[in-house]
Amino acid sequence: MPLLSTRGASTAKGFGLTSGRKPTTYPFDIDFLVVAGGGSGGQSVGGGGGAGGFRTSTQTISSAKTITITVGDGGSGSSGTASEISGTGLTTINSAGGGRGGSAFNANPAGSGGSGGGGGGYPAQPGGSGNTPSTSPSQGNNGGSGKAGGAEYQGGGGGGATGTGTNATGGRSNGGNGTASSITGSSITYAGGGGGCSQSSGAAGFGGSGGGGNGGFNTPSGTQGSPGTVNLGGGGGGARDNGFGDGGKGVVILSLPTTNYLTGTATGSPTVTTSGANTILKYTGSGSYIT
Repeated sequence: MPLLSTRGASTAKGFGLTSGRKPTTYPFDIDFLVVAGGGSGGQSVGGGGGAGGFRTSTQTISSAKTITITVGDGGSGSSGTASEISGTGLTTINSAGGGRGGSAFNANPAGSGGSGGGGGGYPAQPGGSGNTPSTSPSQGNNGGSGKAGGAEYQGGGGGGATGTGTNATGGRSNGGNGTASSITGSSITYAGGGGGCSQSSGAAGFGGSGGGGNGGFNTPSGTQGSPGTVNLGGGGGGARDNGFGDGGKGVVILSLPTTNYLTGTATGSPTVTTSGANTILKYTGSGSYIT
């Protein structure tokens, strides 16, 4: 027999349930999307930042429990930070922050993480490793390697949730593409890698789909890398000189049957919407939800 919870309901004397929501019936499933913060791009012909780790989970809720939500920040001259869901009786889902892009002169090598940052371009550096720590399915991909010498010094593209960052070979070193999710009811692509910086505008890398920032270039006038998109977990674009594109902040999204949704039990001010028979809670900052 299903378990029942009457939290959130109100009654009138002697007449049972008269207002408020219906009692929750257990068990029911919650779908989760957990995207970490993206890494920043590197400096001085730097590599693109790696996207934040992208992970999904469907878990069965069999009793009242508190789900703790952590939303990772994008990196600013650093790798991004992790996003996570956890709680008693839940399988913890931790998505690792994206690796930062490598910088010239080996000042900072490309970072590893959910997706790896692109290697710097002077001297040529390897890209950082994605899916670090290892998860199954994979939470992200490797960054591309940088290139030194010739007409173009270039940083490699940052890795994305679906694609690896492009190795710098004289063409555009683009960030790896992200992964689409329809957990909100609309298809949105998350966790794209940042593009690598180059000497000229014609070879500056484009950010991957899913919020990756475009890479900058040095000549003729020069521009810095673009930031990754906030709440998509995109990596920042690699940059010239001392600037860089910041990584985009992550996001955590829950989708559960509206008949099982309890109002007034969430902290952290999630955005609450509905799609079909489900209620969706979008967390852009850390908080909690009690089932």
